[in-house]
Amino acid sequence: MRKQRNRENSLKKTSVQEKTSAEKDRAFSVEQYNIGTHRIGRISSAVTLVLLVGAPFLIGIYFQAMPDLPAAAKGFLSVGLIWTVSSVVEFLVYTPMLGAGGGYLAFITGNLINMKIPCAMNAREIAGTKAGTTENEIISTLSIATSSLVTIAVLALGVLLLQPLQPVLQSPALAPAFENVVPALFGAMAWQYYRKNLRLAMIPLAVMTVLFVLVPSLAAQTSMMILPSGALSILLAWLEYRKENINAYKP
Repeated sequence: MRKQRNRENSLKKTSVQEKTSAEKDRAFSVEQYNIGTHRIGRISSAVTLVLLVGAPFLIGIYFQAMPDLPAAAKGFLSVGLIWTVSSVVEFLVYTPMLGAGGGYLAFITGNLINMKIPCAMNAREIAGTKAGTTENEIISTLSIATSSLVTIAVLALGVLLLQPLQPVLQSPALAPAFENVVPALFGAMAWQYYRKNLRLAMIPLAVMTVLFVLVPSLAAQTSMMILPSGALSILLAWLEYRKENINAYKP
């Protein structure tokens, strides 16, 4: 009887160990998730880049009118250097906020400032996740993917209804509303963060406002101005953090 009980206990332990091992195999792996995200993101980015760059050449081959490459190179040099710096700045600023999956989706689908960033920030606020965590990366990826699908659906619907609704959309009564969609969107989004630390938020805002008023041409370089405004915010936050630590250690 004792041998039989020992055998039954041994079988139970083996069964429990096998279940635990199977559960671990099925458990979510952050490392595997990141590997898969980067693999899909790199492939999608490469395919998107080939499609974007190859489209003019494909059209040129079809119509037997290839683009003038020297003229295109001159046109790129006139604006490409500015946008290259801007794209690097946006990558450095937005990728830590969105994570790998959200970053790939956002940069592939575009419209980051007006659509993807506000959507991801609002989703993070609702879910209560923190930047740099796995939860925040998943939330950002899901929110940006949903935003992209909704944008495609709205654009498709808009193309179908553009002609019937053209008189309504071009009416003088709605013109002020369309001109203030972006400021209204960002004003509502910004207040959620400004109210957490008004001093830290208002000083960079005031400095950038005065700078744009004194140099109106900078208004066309908003992506470039993210770098100095972000640096100013980081400096003020560091000074405030340092001041709080000094006060905390005072006897």
